[in-house]
Amino acid sequence: MDDYPKTLAEFEERFSTEEACWHYLCELRWPDGFVCPRCGHRKAWLIDHGLHWCRSCDYKASVTAGTIFERTKKPLMVWFRVIWWVTGQKYGASAKGLQRMLGIGSYETAWTWLHKLRRAMVRQGRDRLSGNVEIDETFVGGVKHDGKRGRGASGKVLILMVVQLDGKKLGRIRLKRIEDASAESLEKAIQDTVEPGSVIRTDGWAGYNQIGNRGYIHEVVRTDAEVGDNLLPACNLVASLMKRWLGGTLQGAVAHEHLEYYLDEYTFRFNRRTSRHRGKLFYRLLQQAVLTDAVTYETIKKNVRGRKPTHHNI
Repeated sequence: MDDYPKTLAEFEERFSTEEACWHYLCELRWPDGFVCPRCGHRKAWLIDHGLHWCRSCDYKASVTAGTIFERTKKPLMVWFRVIWWVTGQKYGASAKGLQRMLGIGSYETAWTWLHKLRRAMVRQGRDRLSGNVEIDETFVGGVKHDGKRGRGASGKVLILMVVQLDGKKLGRIRLKRIEDASAESLEKAIQDTVEPGSVIRTDGWAGYNQIGNRGYIHEVVRTDAEVGDNLLPACNLVASLMKRWLGGTLQGAVAHEHLEYYLDEYTFRFNRRTSRHRGKLFYRLLQQAVLTDAVTYETIKKNVRGRKPTHHNI
Protein backbone atom coordinates (compact mmCIF):
# COMPACT_ATOMS: atom_id res chain seq x y z
CA MET A 1 0.00 0.00 0.00
CA ASP A 2 2.66 2.49 1.12
CA ASP A 3 0.02 5.23 1.18
CA TYR A 4 0.20 7.82 3.93
CA PRO A 5 -0.52 11.50 4.66
CA LYS A 6 2.54 13.69 4.25
CA THR A 7 1.40 16.72 6.24
CA LEU A 8 -0.75 17.47 9.26
CA ALA A 9 -3.37 19.02 6.97
CA GLU A 10 -3.53 15.84 4.90
CA PHE A 11 -3.75 13.74 8.05
CA GLU A 12 -6.64 15.77 9.51
CA GLU A 13 -8.55 15.70 6.24
CA ARG A 14 -8.04 11.99 5.63
CA PHE A 15 -8.80 10.70 9.13
CA SER A 16 -11.61 13.05 10.12
CA THR A 17 -14.06 10.20 10.72
CA GLU A 18 -14.02 6.91 12.58
CA GLU A 19 -15.02 5.09 9.38
CA ALA A 20 -11.93 6.39 7.57
CA CYS A 21 -9.68 5.11 10.35
CA TRP A 22 -11.27 1.66 10.35
CA HIS A 23 -11.00 1.43 6.57
CA TYR A 24 -7.31 2.37 6.64
CA LEU A 25 -6.60 -0.15 9.39
CA CYS A 26 -8.31 -2.91 7.40
CA GLU A 27 -6.14 -2.11 4.38
CA LEU A 28 -3.02 -2.34 6.52
CA ARG A 29 -3.95 -5.63 8.14
CA TRP A 30 -5.30 -7.26 4.97
CA PRO A 31 -3.47 -5.52 2.09
CA ASP A 32 -4.49 -8.27 -0.35
CA GLY A 33 -8.07 -8.42 0.88
CA PHE A 34 -9.74 -9.98 3.92
CA VAL A 35 -8.59 -13.44 5.03
CA CYS A 36 -10.58 -15.23 7.72
CA PRO A 37 -8.21 -16.05 10.61
CA ARG A 38 -10.20 -19.22 11.34
CA CYS A 39 -10.75 -20.87 7.94
CA GLY A 40 -8.73 -18.77 5.49
CA HIS A 41 -11.76 -17.87 3.38
CA ARG A 42 -11.53 -14.56 1.53
CA LYS A 43 -15.15 -13.46 1.33
CA ALA A 44 -16.98 -11.74 4.16
CA TRP A 45 -19.65 -9.16 4.92
CA LEU A 46 -18.51 -5.97 6.62
CA ILE A 47 -21.13 -5.62 9.35
CA ASP A 48 -19.64 -2.97 11.64
CA HIS A 49 -16.51 -0.92 12.28
CA GLY A 50 -13.75 -3.27 11.16
CA LEU A 51 -15.89 -6.34 11.90
CA HIS A 52 -16.02 -8.94 9.12
CA TRP A 53 -18.49 -11.84 9.03
CA CYS A 54 -16.91 -14.76 7.17
CA ARG A 55 -19.25 -16.19 4.53
CA SER A 56 -17.74 -19.65 4.91
CA CYS A 57 -17.53 -20.36 8.66
CA ASP A 58 -19.64 -17.48 10.07
CA TYR A 59 -16.69 -16.31 12.18
CA LYS A 60 -16.80 -12.63 13.09
CA ALA A 61 -13.29 -11.24 12.78
CA SER A 62 -12.39 -7.80 14.10
CA VAL A 63 -9.53 -5.91 12.49
CA THR A 64 -8.28 -4.96 15.97
CA ALA A 65 -8.41 -8.48 17.45
CA GLY A 66 -4.95 -9.80 18.31
CA THR A 67 -3.35 -6.37 17.87
CA ILE A 68 -2.32 -3.64 20.28
CA PHE A 69 -5.76 -2.07 19.70
CA GLU A 70 -7.64 -5.12 20.98
CA ARG A 71 -10.55 -4.24 23.30
CA THR A 72 -9.70 -0.56 23.30
CA LYS A 73 -12.41 1.68 24.72
CA LYS A 74 -11.18 4.73 22.84
CA PRO A 75 -12.07 5.66 19.24
CA LEU A 76 -9.52 4.83 16.55
CA MET A 77 -9.45 8.53 15.70
CA VAL A 78 -7.79 9.13 19.09
CA TRP A 79 -5.32 6.30 18.51
CA PHE A 80 -4.42 7.70 15.09
CA ARG A 81 -3.79 11.14 16.55
CA VAL A 82 -1.62 9.66 19.27
CA ILE A 83 0.46 7.74 16.72
CA TRP A 84 0.79 10.82 14.51
CA TRP A 85 1.92 12.90 17.51
CA VAL A 86 4.34 10.22 18.79
CA THR A 87 6.02 9.73 15.42
CA GLY A 88 6.16 13.49 14.89
CA GLN A 89 8.22 14.04 18.04
CA LYS A 90 11.82 14.10 16.87
CA TYR A 91 13.26 13.33 20.29
CA GLY A 92 10.59 10.97 21.52
CA ALA A 93 7.41 11.27 23.54
CA SER A 94 6.74 11.14 27.25
CA ALA A 95 3.51 10.01 28.89
CA LYS A 96 3.11 13.42 30.57
CA GLY A 97 3.53 15.18 27.26
CA LEU A 98 1.05 12.87 25.55
CA GLN A 99 -1.53 13.34 28.29
CA ARG A 100 -1.16 17.13 28.19
CA MET A 101 -1.06 17.65 24.42
CA LEU A 102 -3.87 15.30 23.39
CA GLY A 103 -6.08 15.41 26.45
CA ILE A 104 -5.71 11.75 27.37
CA GLY A 105 -7.86 11.14 30.44
CA SER A 106 -5.18 9.82 32.79
CA TYR A 107 -1.42 9.50 33.03
CA GLU A 108 -1.75 5.71 33.31
CA THR A 109 -3.64 5.54 30.00
CA ALA A 110 -1.02 7.66 28.22
CA TRP A 111 1.79 5.58 29.75
CA THR A 112 0.13 2.31 28.70
CA TRP A 113 -0.50 3.46 25.14
CA LEU A 114 3.12 4.48 24.73
CA HIS A 115 4.27 1.08 25.97
CA LYS A 116 1.92 -0.67 23.55
CA LEU A 117 3.28 1.41 20.69
CA ARG A 118 6.88 0.68 21.71
CA ARG A 119 6.12 -3.02 21.37
CA ALA A 120 5.17 -2.35 17.75
CA MET A 121 8.24 -0.31 16.89
CA VAL A 122 10.45 -3.29 16.13
CA ARG A 123 9.13 -5.76 13.59
CA GLN A 124 9.51 -9.43 14.43
CA GLY A 125 11.73 -11.26 11.96
CA ARG A 126 13.31 -8.02 10.72
CA ASP A 127 16.38 -8.19 8.50
CA ARG A 128 19.77 -8.55 10.14
CA LEU A 129 22.44 -5.96 9.51
CA SER A 130 25.13 -6.74 6.95
CA GLY A 131 28.23 -5.37 5.24
CA ASN A 132 30.62 -3.46 7.50
CA VAL A 133 29.41 -3.49 11.09
CA GLU A 134 30.87 -1.95 14.24
CA ILE A 135 30.08 -3.58 17.59
CA ASP A 136 30.70 -2.57 21.19
CA GLU A 137 28.91 -2.48 24.53
CA THR A 138 27.86 0.28 26.88
CA PHE A 139 26.38 0.42 30.36
CA VAL A 140 23.04 2.04 31.17
CA GLY A 141 21.89 2.64 34.73
CA GLY A 142 23.42 3.37 38.13
CA VAL A 143 27.00 4.03 39.09
CA LYS A 144 29.54 1.55 37.78
CA HIS A 145 31.92 0.07 40.33
CA ASP A 146 35.60 -0.40 39.62
CA GLY A 147 36.38 -3.77 38.15
CA LYS A 148 36.89 -5.72 34.97
CA ARG A 149 34.70 -5.29 31.94
CA GLY A 150 31.26 -6.80 32.42
CA ARG A 151 31.86 -7.27 36.14
CA GLY A 152 31.30 -5.17 39.23
CA ALA A 153 28.62 -3.13 37.49
CA SER A 154 25.95 -3.29 40.17
CA GLY A 155 22.80 -1.38 39.20
CA LYS A 156 23.78 -1.14 35.53
CA VAL A 157 22.54 -2.92 32.43
CA LEU A 158 24.86 -3.97 29.61
CA ILE A 159 23.70 -3.03 26.09
CA LEU A 160 25.23 -4.40 22.89
CA MET A 161 25.42 -1.77 20.15
CA VAL A 162 25.53 -2.95 16.53
CA VAL A 163 26.05 -0.17 13.97
CA GLN A 164 26.01 -0.70 10.22
CA LEU A 165 28.45 1.54 8.36
CA ASP A 166 27.55 3.11 5.02
CA GLY A 167 30.95 4.43 3.99
CA LYS A 168 31.75 7.14 6.52
CA LYS A 169 28.09 7.50 7.51
CA LEU A 170 26.11 5.59 10.09
CA GLY A 171 23.47 3.26 8.72
CA ARG A 172 20.96 1.23 10.68
CA ILE A 173 21.51 0.13 14.27
CA ARG A 174 20.46 -2.62 16.62
CA LEU A 175 20.47 -2.31 20.40
CA LYS A 176 20.23 -5.46 22.48
CA ARG A 177 20.31 -6.00 26.21
CA ILE A 178 22.72 -8.78 27.20
CA GLU A 179 23.31 -10.50 30.52
CA ASP A 180 27.08 -10.07 30.49
CA ALA A 181 30.08 -9.65 28.20
CA SER A 182 30.87 -13.37 28.01
CA ALA A 183 31.59 -15.00 24.66
CA GLU A 184 28.33 -16.95 24.93
CA SER A 185 26.18 -13.82 25.38
CA LEU A 186 28.01 -11.77 22.76
CA GLU A 187 28.04 -14.47 20.08
CA LYS A 188 24.33 -15.21 20.46
CA ALA A 189 23.42 -11.51 20.26
CA ILE A 190 25.63 -11.02 17.19
CA GLN A 191 24.16 -14.03 15.40
CA ASP A 192 20.68 -12.63 16.08
CA THR A 193 21.48 -9.21 14.63
CA VAL A 194 24.21 -9.61 11.94
CA GLU A 195 24.18 -11.59 8.69
CA PRO A 196 26.98 -14.18 8.29
CA GLY A 197 29.71 -13.02 5.93
CA SER A 198 29.63 -9.48 7.31
CA VAL A 199 32.78 -7.66 8.39
CA ILE A 200 32.61 -7.11 12.14
CA ARG A 201 34.86 -4.56 13.80
CA THR A 202 35.35 -4.77 17.58
CA ASP A 203 37.88 -3.98 20.25
CA GLY A 204 40.21 -6.61 21.69
CA TRP A 205 37.86 -8.00 24.36
CA ALA A 206 38.30 -11.78 24.66
CA GLY A 207 34.54 -12.37 24.33
CA TYR A 208 34.85 -11.57 20.61
CA ASN A 209 37.78 -13.88 19.91
CA GLN A 210 35.75 -16.64 18.25
CA ILE A 211 33.60 -14.40 16.03
CA GLY A 212 35.79 -15.21 13.05
CA ASN A 213 34.89 -18.88 13.50
CA ARG A 214 31.15 -18.15 13.44
CA GLY A 215 30.91 -17.16 9.79
CA TYR A 216 32.05 -13.53 10.10
CA ILE A 217 35.14 -11.59 9.07
CA HIS A 218 36.48 -10.22 12.35
CA GLU A 219 38.63 -7.11 12.53
CA VAL A 220 40.07 -5.89 15.83
CA VAL A 221 40.38 -2.12 15.44
CA ARG A 222 41.77 -1.36 18.88
CA THR A 223 43.23 -3.50 21.62
CA ASP A 224 41.84 -1.55 24.57
CA ALA A 225 38.92 -3.52 26.04
CA GLU A 226 37.56 -1.22 28.75
CA VAL A 227 33.83 -0.72 28.23
CA GLY A 228 32.66 2.88 28.27
CA ASP A 229 36.04 4.47 27.52
CA ASN A 230 37.48 5.29 24.10
CA LEU A 231 34.71 3.43 22.31
CA LEU A 232 34.71 2.68 18.60
CA PRO A 233 33.65 5.91 16.80
CA ALA A 234 30.23 4.85 15.45
CA CYS A 235 29.26 3.01 18.63
CA ASN A 236 30.54 5.89 20.73
CA LEU A 237 28.20 8.30 18.92
CA VAL A 238 25.21 5.98 19.19
CA ALA A 239 25.85 5.42 22.91
CA SER A 240 26.13 9.15 23.54
CA LEU A 241 22.93 10.00 21.65
CA MET A 242 20.99 7.13 23.24
CA LYS A 243 21.95 8.11 26.79
CA ARG A 244 21.16 11.76 26.07
CA TRP A 245 17.73 10.66 24.82
CA LEU A 246 17.08 8.48 27.87
CA GLY A 247 18.14 11.26 30.22
CA GLY A 248 16.39 14.03 28.30
CA THR A 249 13.02 13.04 26.88
CA LEU A 250 12.44 10.37 29.50
CA GLN A 251 14.42 12.11 32.27
CA GLY A 252 16.11 8.81 33.09
CA ALA A 253 12.84 7.36 34.42
CA VAL A 254 13.24 3.94 32.80
CA ALA A 255 12.85 0.75 34.81
CA HIS A 256 15.32 -1.98 33.86
CA GLU A 257 12.37 -4.30 33.23
CA HIS A 258 11.11 -2.02 30.44
CA LEU A 259 14.46 -0.89 29.08
CA GLU A 260 14.37 -3.10 25.99
CA TYR A 261 11.16 -1.46 24.79
CA TYR A 262 12.73 1.99 25.14
CA LEU A 263 15.72 0.71 23.18
CA ASP A 264 13.26 -0.44 20.49
CA GLU A 265 11.80 3.07 20.34
CA TYR A 266 15.23 4.64 20.02
CA THR A 267 16.15 2.15 17.28
CA PHE A 268 12.90 2.90 15.42
CA ARG A 269 13.57 6.63 15.50
CA PHE A 270 17.27 6.41 14.69
CA ASN A 271 16.81 4.10 11.71
CA ARG A 272 14.21 6.44 10.22
CA ARG A 273 15.96 9.71 11.02
CA THR A 274 16.36 10.59 7.33
CA SER A 275 12.69 10.11 6.35
CA ARG A 276 11.49 13.15 4.43
CA HIS A 277 7.91 12.86 5.67
CA ARG A 278 6.95 12.18 9.26
CA GLY A 279 3.84 10.59 7.78
CA LYS A 280 5.94 7.64 6.69
CA LEU A 281 6.85 6.94 10.32
CA PHE A 282 3.14 7.12 11.16
CA TYR A 283 2.43 4.62 8.38
CA ARG A 284 5.23 2.22 9.41
CA LEU A 285 4.24 2.23 13.08
CA LEU A 286 0.56 1.70 12.30
CA GLN A 287 1.50 -1.04 9.83
CA GLN A 288 3.49 -2.84 12.52
CA ALA A 289 0.84 -2.20 15.18
CA VAL A 290 -1.69 -4.45 13.41
CA LEU A 291 0.94 -7.21 13.30
CA THR A 292 1.90 -6.94 16.97
CA ASP A 293 0.23 -9.21 19.51
CA ALA A 294 -2.19 -7.76 22.01
CA VAL A 295 -0.83 -6.90 25.44
CA THR A 296 -2.86 -5.93 28.49
CA TYR A 297 -2.32 -3.12 30.94
CA GLU A 298 -1.97 -5.70 33.71
CA THR A 299 0.94 -7.33 31.88
CA ILE A 300 2.67 -4.03 31.18
CA LYS A 301 2.35 -2.65 34.72
CA LYS A 302 3.63 -5.87 36.32
CA ASN A 303 7.17 -4.55 36.68
CA VAL A 304 6.30 -0.94 37.47
CA ARG A 305 7.94 0.34 40.62
CA GLY A 306 5.92 2.24 43.18
CA ARG A 307 2.15 2.60 43.44
CA LYS A 308 0.12 0.70 40.86
CA PRO A 309 -3.32 2.11 39.97
CA THR A 310 -6.14 -0.39 40.27
CA HIS A 311 -8.28 0.75 37.37
CA HIS A 312 -8.43 3.18 34.50
CA ASN A 313 -10.17 3.51 31.16
CA ILE A 314 -7.88 2.44 28.32
